Amino acid sequence: MNTAPQTRVAVAVVTGASSGIGKSVAKALVMRGWRVIGVGRDAARCAAAAAELRALTADAQVEMIRADLSLLSEAARAARDIAARSDRIDVLVNNAGGVGKQLVMTAEGNEATFAGNHLGPFVLTRCLLPLLRKTAAVSAPGAVRILATSSEGHRYCPGMDWDDLQHTRNFTTGGAYTSAKLANVLFTIELAKRLAGDGIVAHAMEPGVVLDSNFVNHADDSMQRYMATQDDRAVSSDDAAKTLVYLATAEEPGHGSGGYYRECQPLAAAAPALDAAAAARLWRESETLAARAGIAFTDPE
Repeated sequence: MNTAPQTRVAVAVVTGASSGIGKSVAKALVMRGWRVIGVGRDAARCAAAAAELRALTADAQVEMIRADLSLLSEAARAARDIAARSDRIDVLVNNAGGVGKQLVMTAEGNEATFAGNHLGPFVLTRCLLPLLRKTAAVSAPGAVRILATSSEGHRYCPGMDWDDLQHTRNFTTGGAYTSAKLANVLFTIELAKRLAGDGIVAHAMEPGVVLDSNFVNHADDSMQRYMATQDDRAVSSDDAAKTLVYLATAEEPGHGSGGYYRECQPLAAAAPALDAAAAARLWRESETLAARAGIAFTDPE
């Protein structure tokens, strides 16, 4: 009879796992023996990614959940599906995001860029906090992590516009995107503060200019023209994913929280992203918008 203790398989939830950086992160974690629960918006891409990931190793543990995170109800539903499939989450990678060609309002009354890049990940994270805390309670401090894919674009946003938080009155594609990416960092800072006593760390990163992803296909003409001039700075999805894999698996990121990274190295975020008062207010504003969509959280935050 084998009485050796069973090694628990680490579980990662990766959003945007059906393509681009997210799929590259999922691949790397599967190859390390992790169980990956991916979230993607397109059913066909989810199925194709799942097949590709399962073919990596003989014992690959991969599941895909289809959800459009720009709809808060779907983000909450995805969290319920994840909790039904797993009794632990070691790392949550909030990677899904994108940019639109024009102002689009979701069926829930939110601007799609802000909803998909920030509000959906906010709801998903909040709904998964009980499971993340449960995992942290039986793990070493800093082993459980929440990661966010932001962008160097956050540096072009001077601060959150509290009078027009979702840029619906003065919409520009670039303004909506950079504001949402600033929100990613502010959310990370506030998570780090609120979860400090739980042994959970939170970090954000910027991937650089990635041209081999689905991102650029949805950008408007001006952003596509800009991206076309960045060939000399471009990195592949696989290279961009290395920072998220480092943040998910390396020991060093577990010793601090609220960090910002690029190319696996700490990097100073823009000053507006370090505004603690703005981070706290964004949390409150996001809660209000979630409540408007009928989302109730069970965590004590």
